[in-house]
Amino acid sequence: MSVHELFAYLRVRNAGAAIDFYTRAFGATEKFRLTEPGGRIGHVELLFGAHTVMLSEEFPEFGLVGPETLGGTAASLHLHVDDCDAWIERAVAAGATLVRGPSDQFYGERGGTVRDPFGHEWMIGHEIEKVTPEEMQRRYDAMMKG
Repeated sequence: MSVHELFAYLRVRNAGAAIDFYTRAFGATEKFRLTEPGGRIGHVELLFGAHTVMLSEEFPEFGLVGPETLGGTAASLHLHVDDCDAWIERAVAAGATLVRGPSDQFYGERGGTVRDPFGHEWMIGHEIEKVTPEEMQRRYDAMMKG
């Protein structure tokens, strides 16, 4: 037994608008989509660079709903990019809400967080230094002590 791949699968109220947003904000490209005769998008695969994110409309009749219906999200996606400041600025210009502006973090990354118009949170960061797990833990302990 082995895991071959892992995909994020997002549910949104308006998949067409989400596809447009992810294209403008993150440069995603559409691989393919499955659409019901009535127009509801049942499945779409988007490429973020070489990485696939799957997406569909909400299907409340099957208990499949997104953050807008739930009133928030319990998970976030992390985009590791070349320049987080520029990517966050691009996402906000495309309609995302800034949750946390870019700043240097103890774990060796500069990053920030945006919320897309559909309620999903995206942590966007880039590496600023190599940090070992031991050093990360030391810095984390120091930070938690205040």
